[in-house]
Amino acid sequence: MNDQGTRKSKKALIIVIIILILLAIGGGVAWYILSNMDQNKPDEVISEYFEYLKNADYEGMYSLLSESTKSRVDQDTYIARNKNIYEGIEATNIEIENLIYDEENKTVNYDMKFDTLAGSLSYNFTATFDRQEDNKYYLNWYSSLIIPSLKEEYKVRVYSNTGSRGDILDRNGKILATNGEDGNREYPYGEVAAHLIGYIRSISPEELEAHKGEGYTESSLIGKTGLELAFEDRLRGQRGTGIYIVNENEEEVATVAKTDMKDGEDIRTTIDIDLQQEIYNEFDGDNGFSVSINPKTGEVLAMVSTPSFDPNKFVTGFTDEEWKELSSDENTPMFVRYGNTWAPGSSFKPITGAIGLNTDSFTATEDFGTSGLSWQKDESWGDYRVTTLTTYGGAANLRNALIYSDNIYFAKAALRIGSSTFASQLLKIGFDKDMDFPLPLSNSQFGQNNEFSSEVDLADSGYGQGKVLVNPLHVAAIYSAFVNDGNMIKPHIEASEETEYWIENAFSKEAADEIQNDLVQVVENPNGTGHEAQINGITLAGKTGTAELKASGEEEGEELGWFNAFVVSDKAEEQLLTINMIENVENRGGSHYLLPKVRNIINSYIN
Repeated sequence: MNDQGTRKSKKALIIVIIILILLAIGGGVAWYILSNMDQNKPDEVISEYFEYLKNADYEGMYSLLSESTKSRVDQDTYIARNKNIYEGIEATNIEIENLIYDEENKTVNYDMKFDTLAGSLSYNFTATFDRQEDNKYYLNWYSSLIIPSLKEEYKVRVYSNTGSRGDILDRNGKILATNGEDGNREYPYGEVAAHLIGYIRSISPEELEAHKGEGYTESSLIGKTGLELAFEDRLRGQRGTGIYIVNENEEEVATVAKTDMKDGEDIRTTIDIDLQQEIYNEFDGDNGFSVSINPKTGEVLAMVSTPSFDPNKFVTGFTDEEWKELSSDENTPMFVRYGNTWAPGSSFKPITGAIGLNTDSFTATEDFGTSGLSWQKDESWGDYRVTTLTTYGGAANLRNALIYSDNIYFAKAALRIGSSTFASQLLKIGFDKDMDFPLPLSNSQFGQNNEFSSEVDLADSGYGQGKVLVNPLHVAAIYSAFVNDGNMIKPHIEASEETEYWIENAFSKEAADEIQNDLVQVVENPNGTGHEAQINGITLAGKTGTAELKASGEEEGEELGWFNAFVVSDKAEEQLLTINMIENVENRGGSHYLLPKVRNIINSYIN
């Protein structure tokens, strides 16, 4: 190799060596830079910290604290303090916003807001951080990051008391539900108004969840049934709560939040407890119900279901034997009978009559012709025939059909009206329609999906059999049209001066007047099925009904006895319409078993 080649080789070697030296120096610098870079940012730490807090993950929160903090506060102490405070004040809906990271001072300023049992709180905080050996920032935690004025030696205390539950009163101010001297709820009339007034008991976990954020606690009492449940929001006393900071001597040093206690509202009802008592006395020992209203105003005067129970026991507690006896009673004393629907039998006939007149399907004087005790439209009905209990002289017109309770007449009437018209008219007067009423009521219904399945179904429905089922308060509203020129009153149970019609022009005035006059004859005519209920000096209109509940193939079954009646009077103090039913009246005179009971009730109320 010549000298020139040698020089070139040496030069190349020197260049390689220089490059390697430069690479070595640069890699070290790169490694040094990378190994000293921040692995997180303080504002990211704060965001992660509060995500843990929202999920009550106190261990996760502790993992983000600096070593200097951990040297002051061990994990168990930290978790206990945070858990006791946040959960003790029922902190929810925790949010942070407006995070501002001061890169020079390595601090984060942020706003925090959250709800508590004493109201909403909002604070501004500034958090500091330590950068540790792993090049991560960790939070320097102090108690003041929970509440700004909270020092390490201070504690948070929560005080609460609940306002008294409101009373439930009858129309005259008589107490139906109140608080006893020891604070336990008392029901002075016991069984007489148990289903109506209801009772309170300890709140269930499901109810506590459903009412989350409304001030209830695990020790709260809540209305379970009846008016106690219906007016729970107004009856319940509001809890007054204070969140305070106290020093080591338990002396208050700061008020964090405070809400005032508030007593519940008293509810004055339209109920006449004396009438309620009278009805209960008459029905005690039977399975049945009675619903009474003022048909002119819609005020509900009484709602009785028998048999009944003592609601006070739900407050003071049952013995095992008492609860077993109540819950296993075959007569189902806790069943609210007036809230259910029932086959109305012949008590439905005035409604069929009113619909027929209202739709011009027939006239009141039209004679449908005598048919004896058994009738069918034609041979297409096969072996099925409509039967009635008695024949009568004179025309088979509307008045006589109501006086003698002629099933055949009203079967024919339903066929005259026709299935589509009958169905539409029933829907018009509130069938399959919710009634705006604070207590739960099943909707009246007919047929299948509001249609009659056959001619026989339509005919049977005309006299309250078939698939017709009615709620008693709904029936009361319908019957009220017979004293309100065809308008159905809207029933209400809270004292009010307002009178409102639920359904206007349910029937024409002429139809309503005709039905009223005919129902007066049901009671006043010696042949009328309701004649035993006649009261001297009182004009009473009414309709009996015996509904047969027979399973397919049975010749006999349970019978429901009905008597619906109203006083015909212009005097305000004599307005009373009452819907009544007793089960199992077979072999006890059917609906006639009810007549003396209802007569006594009306006579007692009016006189």
